[in-house]
Amino acid sequence: MAYILPASNRSMRPDRNTYDGKRFVHVKNPYLDTMDEDILYHLDLGTKTHNLPAMFGDVKFVCVGGSPNRMKAFALFMHKELGLAEGGEDIKDICAGTDRYCMFKTGPVLSISHGMGVPSISIMLHELIKLLHHARCCDVTVIRIGTSGGIGIAPGSVVITDTAVDSFFKPQFEQVILDNVVTRSTELDKELAEELFNCSKKILNFPTLIGHTMCTYDFYEGQARLDGALCSFSRESKLDYLKRAYKAGVRNIEMESTVFAAMCGLCGLKVVISCGTKIYYQRSKETSMKWKKTIRRQ
Repeated sequence: MAYILPASNRSMRPDRNTYDGKRFVHVKNPYLDTMDEDILYHLDLGTKTHNLPAMFGDVKFVCVGGSPNRMKAFALFMHKELGLAEGGEDIKDICAGTDRYCMFKTGPVLSISHGMGVPSISIMLHELIKLLHHARCCDVTVIRIGTSGGIGIAPGSVVITDTAVDSFFKPQFEQVILDNVVTRSTELDKELAEELFNCSKKILNFPTLIGHTMCTYDFYEGQARLDGALCSFSRESKLDYLKRAYKAGVRNIEMESTVFAAMCGLCGLKVVISCGTKIYYQRSKETSMKWKKTIRRQ
């Protein structure tokens, strides 16, 4: 299988200048062509049960986020912003036949929830990418919108990701496939990030910055939190780790960015990540003060 998806730290994203006209979604699995039917189990869709080109062929933007309620609220917002016909309050969940994810379509915008963490979003991405491929969508931009923990920035700031990094601050995503560790690039479209950042300048009282986003596999120990059921490190070790993360360019932490960047990049999709931040230290004023002093000395 190495010839299909080689273990590499280089992105397989085609150069934007190599496209002749429309930019289509590429799946990297030759076995799909041998299947009579492709069932998207967790989206409650299939190539024989649904006319995917008719349903989704006009999609140009896909917005993904963790919470089903937030993605429904976002779809309602887009329905209003696009000036679509009445009935937005009754917007249909396309994935209503499953309780794994929710999906709403408002004009050319698809809004989908992905749950929490790498495993949950990766399952959704496999089926979303196949959906876009089967629907023959072209020139699609995928945007992850969500929440994150900020590092050394004001609470409420929005971080637009220029590089998604792992817990070692490396721009890569590692996945165990069979008994091999496969490393994939987490390269993002920096021009798209800059374009989104420039849009934020038009909105007052909307603090926005571009920085690295660190993806972890865990909400508690993986993000150096002291309030989990397990804690195998000291407060001092926590602060030292976060100081090193800040020096490496990390400005926020979440649990999806590396696999999101890797999978979409391999399939030729333009992607950008934009996350609001909550204050990182919610439990300890002492820790917050130590961190503020640390940042002032940087």
